[in-house]
Amino acid sequence: MSNYKRATFEDDDVPDIPADGAASPDCVEVGFRKGGVHSLGAMGRRTQLEVILTGLLLVTVLALFGCAVSLGIRYSTGERRAGALGNSYSTGERRAGALGNSYSTVERAGGLGNCYSTGERRAGGLGNSYSTGERRAGALGNSYSTVERAGGLGNCYSTGESRAGGLGNCYSIDPARTMCLTEACITVSSKIIEALDRSVDPCEDFYQYACGGWMKKNPLPDGRSRWSTFNSIWDQNQAILKHLLENTTFNSSSEAEKKTQHYYLSCLNEQSVEELGAQPLIDLINKIGGWNITGPWDKDNFMEVLKTVSGPYRAMPFFTIYVSVDPKNSNSNVIQVDQSGLFLPSRDYYLNKTANEKVLTAYLEYMAELGMLLGGDNNTTRAQMQQILDFETTLANITVPQDERRDEEKIYHKMTVADLQTLAPVINWLDYLSSALSPLDLNDTELVVVYAREYLQQVSELINKTDKSLLNNYMIWNLVQKTASSLDQRFENAQDKLLESLYGTKKSCTPRWQTCIGNTDDTLGFALGALFVKATFDKHSKEIAEGMINEIRSAFKEGLDELSWMDSQTRQAAKEKADAIYDMIGFPDFILDNKDLDDIYDGYDVSEDSFFQNMLNFYNFSAKVMADQLRKAPNKDQWSMTPPTVNAYYMPTKNGIVFPAGILQAPFYARDHPKALNFGGIGVVMGHELTHAFDDQGREYDKDGNLRPWWQNSSLEAFKNRTACMEEQYTQYTINAEHINGKQTLGENIADNGGLKAAYHAYRSWLQRNGEEKLLPAVGLNNHQLFFVGFAQVWCSVRTPESAHEGLMTDPHSPPKFRVIGTLSNSKDFAEHFKCPTGSPMNSGQRCEVW
Repeated sequence: MSNYKRATFEDDDVPDIPADGAASPDCVEVGFRKGGVHSLGAMGRRTQLEVILTGLLLVTVLALFGCAVSLGIRYSTGERRAGALGNSYSTGERRAGALGNSYSTVERAGGLGNCYSTGERRAGGLGNSYSTGERRAGALGNSYSTVERAGGLGNCYSTGESRAGGLGNCYSIDPARTMCLTEACITVSSKIIEALDRSVDPCEDFYQYACGGWMKKNPLPDGRSRWSTFNSIWDQNQAILKHLLENTTFNSSSEAEKKTQHYYLSCLNEQSVEELGAQPLIDLINKIGGWNITGPWDKDNFMEVLKTVSGPYRAMPFFTIYVSVDPKNSNSNVIQVDQSGLFLPSRDYYLNKTANEKVLTAYLEYMAELGMLLGGDNNTTRAQMQQILDFETTLANITVPQDERRDEEKIYHKMTVADLQTLAPVINWLDYLSSALSPLDLNDTELVVVYAREYLQQVSELINKTDKSLLNNYMIWNLVQKTASSLDQRFENAQDKLLESLYGTKKSCTPRWQTCIGNTDDTLGFALGALFVKATFDKHSKEIAEGMINEIRSAFKEGLDELSWMDSQTRQAAKEKADAIYDMIGFPDFILDNKDLDDIYDGYDVSEDSFFQNMLNFYNFSAKVMADQLRKAPNKDQWSMTPPTVNAYYMPTKNGIVFPAGILQAPFYARDHPKALNFGGIGVVMGHELTHAFDDQGREYDKDGNLRPWWQNSSLEAFKNRTACMEEQYTQYTINAEHINGKQTLGENIADNGGLKAAYHAYRSWLQRNGEEKLLPAVGLNNHQLFFVGFAQVWCSVRTPESAHEGLMTDPHSPPKFRVIGTLSNSKDFAEHFKCPTGSPMNSGQRCEVW
């Protein structure tokens, strides 16, 4: 078991980030959850700043040429007066055509002068020269150096000398040869500058410095609980998919692609959804045997209801079952059982009633309203829903929190079905599993991996002493909450009230087509991905990404040699594991073969008439696909994310990393962007996923994906000491006065830190082989600094307080702000290139370093 185990065809209700009560999925994400996305905004459009920059660059080049001629004349006359050049260009004089004037024009146009200054002048800092218009001796060469101390960046524009009066040297090189003046460079420069907040010292708060401008220009869109670069790209991908699916000339030869369009159109068909109302779900409940909400109920059918709601309809009351790779035998699949059964994102919502009173009240209102929409009586429904809520609270009490389940060796328990029957006797396990995995022939010697042994013991006892009517209501409620989003507007309105208390936003603010694109991606994501890839994917991206992964892998391995705490035997095994990491980029090959793609979705029936029925058909189809996997060997090339997804992940049991096509685009990657940005963007993502193979959970798996001890004790103890430092570091960070859970986020924090280091060292090696890159115009950063700014701006984000609270309780990633601050404050390379003095917030002098 690892942090994320989503089978390719698992149903759409599994959260991307598992709650305490959910099964843990089989790969590790970077950090984006598709919920809460909206319009693209200004991406891809030419901004006013870009236009200004383009004109100013032309003016500057012409001015420089004129000044060079003037300088030549002055030098040829033998003028060598002390400070002559300084007087011409650095005293603040504004002579016609003077070089000082060239840059003062930039200062004034659009207020850009303030953008180039940190507002502080420590240790020889020259930041003020751009905001005050001062031209002190030697200042102009350094005036772009808002973030370098003591003459740093000015040298990038010069011969490398920084002695007094060396201003002539600064412009003795043709700017066209040192700056990138392509349209792509001008465009990305504009975006970087707009995202920066130059009033902030980067050594004080690098996140605010890198993202302050972005946050100011990107208030939360309506209907969104969070907004980030990830959301923006996902919006862009959705818009492309909308165009493809709504194209009136759509005429695919693939049956799977036709099913994709039919499914999407059935979701868009609001008239049909409204006409059907609640009746499809009412009929389904009656078919299963009814519940006490809508009338007297007195049946002894617990096992039949449990098998039905969790089998063909994939609701998971009490516990969850799935088929996945056996962590201790990566060549075989096995039945796996884990804790489940909570609707709210975390057990803490149920147990910390004071802090979450608003959410619990909204949840009860939601439950009661849905019960009445399905035929319940106003006088009795609320009381019965309160009983269900109380039962879920009891489940929350016995549910083990995620931060206590990080040692996978400890929670792995393999047993026979007969042993499972002894462990939790209230369930007829052979009957239950045979039904869920029909038509497979099982017996009581079938092996099962259990991850929540104590939980299953306690839940068996709880079921045994709970009234059968309440148990039935709870099971049917699990089915209701899973399917209600496919019903009419009344159900969406009820959900809106709950979402507002949980996340501070309303789903109804999101256009219907975006909701339907998300649903289609969850259901037929690889057929949808085929359309996306054929329309957008650059065929060269795979090859380029492969090359970057290999460079980052090499840098990571070189870093292993520098670890004094690791013994030689463990180091060699770690290198072998790094070499064995299997990468998948863009999309699985089968999606471009119509026959193979059609075979994948063969047996799934879709119509344009009933969205609700299409959803039920998919649950049934996915259950059959799951059962089919049990007697087959694991497919190493099976993906758990669809091609349009803006994310990436690591698979411990396959020792593989996956980068869908959706993330292989700007700002993470673009062929015509500086390598500094590509390594700082997708390069850090690649390093992050690679480092997951060596985080506190991934390190337990060997190079073949098997969960087994392969570390020497001395190295293991040293590793734990170093991770304890990181756990403590992140626990100190707070959002809205709430502390980050350093234990819950440990694996992602290790990956963030290791990924940044590997990516930067890979970039540094690239520079050694290829030479320095041209600089971006007007940004005022050298390319080493640009790497770190590019990394930070990937994580620019805003979110509601409610969403931030939910993230602290459930997300294995730290909040974006501290993914930047925590990582960079541990980086010696960052402190060196930004000249952050020891003792400053971004260079405290106490670093936590694992890899």
